Amino acid sequence: MYPIPGHHHISMITKNAKQNNRFYRDILGLRRVKLTVNQDDPSMYHLFYGDKTGSPGTELSFFEMPFVGSTHRGTNAITQIGLLIPSEASLTFWKSRFEEFGVKHSDITTYVNRPALHFEDAEGLRMVLMPSDGQKIDHWETWEQSSVPAEHQIQGMGPVEITVRRLDKIGRTLTDIFGYTEISRSEEEAIYQSINGELFGEIVVKAMDGPAEKPGRGSIHHLAIRVQDEEALAYYDELVRASGFLSSGIVDRFYFKSLYFRESNGILFEIATDGPGFTIDGRIETLGEKLDLPPFLEGRRHEIEQKLQPIEEE
Repeated sequence: MYPIPGHHHISMITKNAKQNNRFYRDILGLRRVKLTVNQDDPSMYHLFYGDKTGSPGTELSFFEMPFVGSTHRGTNAITQIGLLIPSEASLTFWKSRFEEFGVKHSDITTYVNRPALHFEDAEGLRMVLMPSDGQKIDHWETWEQSSVPAEHQIQGMGPVEITVRRLDKIGRTLTDIFGYTEISRSEEEAIYQSINGELFGEIVVKAMDGPAEKPGRGSIHHLAIRVQDEEALAYYDELVRASGFLSSGIVDRFYFKSLYFRESNGILFEIATDGPGFTIDGRIETLGEKLDLPPFLEGRRHEIEQKLQPIEEE
């Protein structure tokens, strides 16, 4: 058995990369660690934000789709992202910051019985800040140039919320295939952890009937969970197939290797290796400052750049 160390990254849809860049870099204080393109459709940007090096477990990623419509919320979707911050005092800092920048947010409240501050970006993507209580990912690194003080910086992904019609189905996938532990259960909600007691591998599953979500701007495309290396990835590829799911097979994304599958409710999961990481084609000092392309797209650089609009502020 190869244990799942936690989340790897989570990928969303944005209509406006410039607006997205301003929010996640300048307001949330994350580092844009990779400016690249969707490898399956290089006409669109793929932006990654995270800690100093874009460590696994810290990465929020966005595909820019300029013509995408609105999200029609519903079930059978990934519906909220938890983000870890250092302390309960940091919630007060972030509430004030959101008020300063006009970010839609709640009062300080609770979520899954923990202190929390809910907020949304301009496209309606739902997120919630929660104190890590010292549980930050071991390899998380402060980004010294962040607009957010180090004592309040976002430390990576926490509980990810998934809403489905069939709670038991996704529960069996998480426990039987990937070894997650069910730590609480009711008719309406179940909570799973990849490492007992650790928030950075937690998945909150809510049961809800009704129409499936119709994705658009501000929707979550997929959740990627971590494995250490390609050997573990191959192990899960066999296990996913043996469980009756259709696997993409191992895909080389240059920065990591992955496989994709949909569980019984239609939730898209990616399983991704920790390495080699975003420094494979860039220096730590200048990560995310220019367009990086994987080697198989480098020969099309001129064509690709001609189709992309600059996203930096003028």
